[in-house]
Amino acid sequence: MKIATYNVNGVNGRLPVLLRWLDETKPDVACLQELKAPDEKFPMDAIKELGYNAIWHGQKSWNGVAILARGVEIQETQRGLPGYQDDTHSRYIEAVVNGITIGCLYLPNGNPAPGPKYDYKLHWFERFTEHAAGLLASGKPVVLTGDYNAIPTELDAYKAERWVEDALFRPETRLAYKNLIDQGWTDALRKLNPDKVIYTFWDYFRNAYGRDAGLRIDHFLLSPDVDKRLLAAGVDRQVRGWEKTSDHGPVWVELADA
Repeated sequence: MKIATYNVNGVNGRLPVLLRWLDETKPDVACLQELKAPDEKFPMDAIKELGYNAIWHGQKSWNGVAILARGVEIQETQRGLPGYQDDTHSRYIEAVVNGITIGCLYLPNGNPAPGPKYDYKLHWFERFTEHAAGLLASGKPVVLTGDYNAIPTELDAYKAERWVEDALFRPETRLAYKNLIDQGWTDALRKLNPDKVIYTFWDYFRNAYGRDAGLRIDHFLLSPDVDKRLLAAGVDRQVRGWEKTSDHGPVWVELADA
């Protein structure tokens, strides 16, 4: 089973890129972030033509998340973080696909930091961590994936010293990510590549992709029983080089059958 995550940076504006990537790589499940489209503008017809079912949680101009599954049923279990009904941002959707609970998230950026946006980021991270603890305690197979807007370590940033005051790399953000991992989750990319420089995001400015001046901010966290099924993980970094593409590259894991 191949599960992927991709911050599309505008699902309609980047639709040709998304469809090409889905057609070429054929993930069984694809989690999308930053749709930047209200629910009624989600391009379901085009996605369905490639054999995918989908659920989505949209928002006009900003945010938005979706889960796509190729030829199988998607059983939605959560839309937005529980107990956070006053949150107006569409940042989380969760479903069961092929017996695995999959949470798709777009964690707040938080810049400028410090400030109200950073406070919101940390609060959202705290609420998400609480929800993750409950999922882990359930004993069910769980995958939590998406754009975490968190740089875990210096290895995960080109010239990390330039990011020390950024909301993605501030000590509070790194601690929040560590606290989440310490519940018992496995960071799939880092487990299989403990010392390798891997990036999932390259800015549009200063030829960042050409210079490989990137960040690793899109993550796959696996519960213990899913971790045992982990076969491979990687980044489709070539997609970042396509015309009119997102500033993120798709990330994926392959799991053995249960």
